[in-house]
Amino acid sequence: MNTVTSKDGTKIAYSKLGSGPPLLLIDGALCSRTNGPNGALAALLQEHFTVYTYDRRGRGESGNVAATYAVDREIEDISALIEEAGGSAFVYGISSGAALALEAAKCLPSIKKLALYEAPFVTDDSRQKVPDGYEEQMEALIEADRRSAAIKLFMRKGVGLPAPVVAMMPLMPAWSKLKAVAHTLPYDTRLTIEHQKGRKDTLGRWSNVHVPALVAVGGKSPAWMRNAMELLAKTLPNAKHQTLPGQTHIVKAAVLAPILVYYFK
Repeated sequence: MNTVTSKDGTKIAYSKLGSGPPLLLIDGALCSRTNGPNGALAALLQEHFTVYTYDRRGRGESGNVAATYAVDREIEDISALIEEAGGSAFVYGISSGAALALEAAKCLPSIKKLALYEAPFVTDDSRQKVPDGYEEQMEALIEADRRSAAIKLFMRKGVGLPAPVVAMMPLMPAWSKLKAVAHTLPYDTRLTIEHQKGRKDTLGRWSNVHVPALVAVGGKSPAWMRNAMELLAKTLPNAKHQTLPGQTHIVKAAVLAPILVYYFK
């Protein structure tokens, strides 16, 4: 484990594998270097790239000196990591990490290519929009340290999982790991909430992001996710869209890795 110091003084923990052009992997909600899909993905990519995985601020071994959350602070974290990697990098983001990658690409010319997997946007009526008041409810639960309730709210209203599935989740072995980073759920909410209201026009925020981008989605993912990613690929000026047959939001590293190698190389 290494650390880099972000602009506001926050120490960001990261790991580095392999050799070759630098590639930064950005996690989604409730994930960290040691709990999430990017660890397995990094292991498969290290033959082709110098792969950086990191704990987003407030998670794992990364700190957070900021009194209040701002997306700009996370962009500064990414900038510091890219500077550590040599000044430019490829960037891959999954889920809300894809939304963060988009925000970073809007600001940082040091991002040379972008790959996005299933940013959790709701741009039509093929699922219920995230309800009004969701962001405030999430922040209130975290402020009251009701972490289990916050995760259930996220899974039920944010992700859209059926209530019986969410009710069973506390029985999973990973539940304690989810609770350990649940206080960062408002961060991911801030990143995505504007684009989860069933509207198409909000994606225009990134219509001036000209960096080459791959927008990928699982072939077995729900229609709302597939529709949103197709629309995002059309919105970005220099993007290609790709569907991964048989995959869902829990994408298999062995399927995704060759696609990223081909695209970035």
